[in-house]
Amino acid sequence: MNDLSLDLQSLINIQENPFVLIDKDYRVVSANHAYCQVYGMSPDEIVGRLCHEISHHSSVPCHENGEVCPHQKVFATGEACQVLHIHYDNDNRAERVRLKGYPIHGRDGCLYLGEAIVPLGSSEELDCDEMRMIGHSPAFLECADKLGRVAESDAPILLYGESGVGKELAAEFVHKRSTRVGRPYVSVNCAAIAESVFESEFFGHERGAFTGCIGRKQGLFELADGGTLFLDEIGEIPLSMQPKLLRVLETGEYRRVGGTVNLTADVRVISATNRNLLERVDQGLFREDLYYRIAGIDVMLPSLRERRLDIPALADALLARISGVGKNVPRFAADAISRLMSYDYPGNVRELRNVLQKAIALSGKGMIHARHIQFDSLNGDKAQPVARERLSEGNPVLLTVAVTPSSLSIEEMEIRHICELLKHHGGHRRTVADILGISERTLYRKLNRYGLHSEK
Repeated sequence: MNDLSLDLQSLINIQENPFVLIDKDYRVVSANHAYCQVYGMSPDEIVGRLCHEISHHSSVPCHENGEVCPHQKVFATGEACQVLHIHYDNDNRAERVRLKGYPIHGRDGCLYLGEAIVPLGSSEELDCDEMRMIGHSPAFLECADKLGRVAESDAPILLYGESGVGKELAAEFVHKRSTRVGRPYVSVNCAAIAESVFESEFFGHERGAFTGCIGRKQGLFELADGGTLFLDEIGEIPLSMQPKLLRVLETGEYRRVGGTVNLTADVRVISATNRNLLERVDQGLFREDLYYRIAGIDVMLPSLRERRLDIPALADALLARISGVGKNVPRFAADAISRLMSYDYPGNVRELRNVLQKAIALSGKGMIHARHIQFDSLNGDKAQPVARERLSEGNPVLLTVAVTPSSLSIEEMEIRHICELLKHHGGHRRTVADILGISERTLYRKLNRYGLHSEK
């Protein structure tokens, strides 16, 4: 027990979750029974070892691998902290955990880190039909933890995120962790539904409700009754149809097209968008009352460039998925991984998948090298120059540069204007995009096409 009092050790042992005391040099001073059981070792085998060797199977502290380290925080500030990590048990199985770090003083006056470990579920529990939500970066773990917590509620959820970040996977994850698991999960892309068939798709129709209608059809709300309805790209619902959706969300009642009987549906709605819905409210394109009805809890899903540490694991999983069961899966050379991690992926995980599909074809299904990694020129592969975007393509940019039209081309004027805005606003792309009246993604593409980088 070293110089710890028996009373303190007893308090450690009565903790239900794994609990460990760590000194300033990352060495374990004491551990409770639950901690020893999780890592399959006796107290004598644990005490004196480095904490990161046990929990991370790593020779260096977790902060050197990109994680937020509770040891650093407690010993630097003397205050409690809470972080999310990936730990590995004695069988090398990954598990998501929440760490609660506490400053604890021993009888000798020395400061120790008291670390409580709360399991959040293994990686296998994140399985979805298409692929796994994979990651160990702080941004991913924080998002996965929030999704797990909001799943326990029955409140409507609004998922924000760029195209390709995995909003449908996140919605499935919430459904599988909710009390509605085992009940229907229905997904629809609102942008793919024409205004003329909106009511029929959402609420169903009776036989003979309109020309060519030969039978009764169940709508999405009826199909999802008792379960979860995922409305992807909800910002694309026509304004004229939004009151009809609002009514069923408020009352739970609806009628099939051509019907006279009020039907009810008990549905939890999860919505998703890559747009700023409040901006669309200001523009008169989205109803404010509908926004507040669907945005009970909002969750921002991180882009792939915000979770770069996850790219190697995601790439491996995607490669196996693309190759197919029973097929030889290509391997990545070190230069290929470096190239994959150096790119910003405006299309996020969806774009990464496309890049890997091309890499497999180019590599001949053997070893994938950097030369096989070719990014979409639309998104600005720095190694492959592309034609510059003209103002007539996409959103126009308001130019206010004080030069004569004859002295610069339109593209040069746009470049100068963007540079001046980036310089004035400290390279903050979102602010510059708002000023220009374009999306941050469009600005990002312009930066790549013109060879501009906001950090410079």
